[in-house]
Amino acid sequence: MPKKYTLLVADRDSKHITLMRHLLADADVRILSVRNSDLAVEMTAKEQPDLVFLEMNLEGEIDGCVVARRIRDFTDAPIIFVSASTEPDDILRAFESGADDYISKPVHGKILLARMRAVLHRCQPKDAIPKKTEIVCGDLKINIPGRQVMVAGNDVYLSETEFNLILELARNQGQVLLHEQLLSAVWGRQYASEVDYLRSYIHILRRKLENDPQRPKMIISKPGVGYMLAVDIPAGKGE
Repeated sequence: MPKKYTLLVADRDSKHITLMRHLLADADVRILSVRNSDLAVEMTAKEQPDLVFLEMNLEGEIDGCVVARRIRDFTDAPIIFVSASTEPDDILRAFESGADDYISKPVHGKILLARMRAVLHRCQPKDAIPKKTEIVCGDLKINIPGRQVMVAGNDVYLSETEFNLILELARNQGQVLLHEQLLSAVWGRQYASEVDYLRSYIHILRRKLENDPQRPKMIISKPGVGYMLAVDIPAGKGE
């Protein structure tokens, strides 16, 4: 490999982390390790590793697939699952959550190295631009790795789906997103026609984020078309 890569190994089994360090010892890489799922997201955001190894089962409240999806929110770094599970449903879930490869335990050292090099070569263009870990739009601030939202300096609690929806709008601030675009991006293509479902969540977001939900100035409706996050957002709740 032409450069010294930084790798993150996330696994609840300390013995497997030690094994991975041993297998990668001759690869001239910097290895970081965590056992907790939330720490895996935080470490990825902080250190910006070139590759992430994930186990399906981690310490903490979320599993490896949720970690992968959250990592995908702010980085295109390749993700390889190295997991004890050989269940087809788990493997499918891993790829659906953003994995680039899946290796079942026990791990064969030479195969691990070969697949790691292949993924790094395929997934990292020379001029890759890191994704933002924070989005600021007027008085709205979104910390993507921490999944935290603030309006006018006040913390706002959002559910997983609510966060994903405001994040999608924020990434395209000032642009009208079609109903179908939002539904497909947040819920999946199978929900592309469920406009009433989207309206319900927009209503919830407005109640939580807008100073006057009946006269929204943040999340703007384009009747029959879609929604837009306004670029110049006035002070929200708490002012």
